[in-house]
Amino acid sequence: MEVAARYLGARPRTRWELERRLRRAGAEDAVVERTVERLTALGYLDDRAFSRWWAEQRDRHSPRGRRMVEAELRQHGVPREIIEELRGSELAEPTLDYHGLPASEDERALAALDRHLRGRPIPEDRKAVERIGMYLVRRGFNPETARRAIRTRREPA
Repeated sequence: MEVAARYLGARPRTRWELERRLRRAGAEDAVVERTVERLTALGYLDDRAFSRWWAEQRDRHSPRGRRMVEAELRQHGVPREIIEELRGSELAEPTLDYHGLPASEDERALAALDRHLRGRPIPEDRKAVERIGMYLVRRGFNPETARRAIRTRREPA
């Protein structure tokens, strides 16, 4: 329990991450299971809450597309059914703008583009525009969303 408490003290974790950490620390399977069950019952271990937290952190600090956020959640061991639940709610198109966070995929793409450009205008060079578009695609946005974001930033205000 002590190892788990220290591990959870840094940031929220998924069940899979905690089980992996406890096994690496040499805990037996029965101890791992009891610890995970106890922490889940106490509310310290919740994959749904972790998924919401992770998506919010991405929107706040490093905007990514829905596909990229889902891939990151899978890497952290979030079960498929939880990701599918979230796909229909917060990750896909949140209904509320939570404390200035981007509320839609297009707004997240614009936020990522603004961070990338750091106040510079979008260049006129076609190759440079393609590189910016590929940057957004690598961040998990689909190509059409990337094109819309670039078009929006190119239009005079």
